[in-house]
Amino acid sequence: MTSKERARLRSLASTEDTIIQVGKGGITEAVVASVDTALKARELIKGKVLESSMLTAREACELLAEACGAEPIQAIGTKFVLYRKKPD
Repeated sequence: MTSKERARLRSLASTEDTIIQVGKGGITEAVVASVDTALKARELIKGKVLESSMLTAREACELLAEACGAEPIQAIGTKFVLYRKKPD
């Protein structure tokens, strides 16, 4: 993915609502399943790592991207953005 494509996705994500939260339980199978479902429906999702979590936003973004076959787009502060192109 080029930097221009990544920048475009970052700008699109700025208006999106946060739909995934990673809490003190970390990256569980339920979180991975909800991220996978959300990516199937939307392609671009925004998530947040709560203060009670032992992970940083960057760590959560990388782990979820690897688990779901997605592309990590951005991780700033407690928020992160993931992208996965729809298969069709």
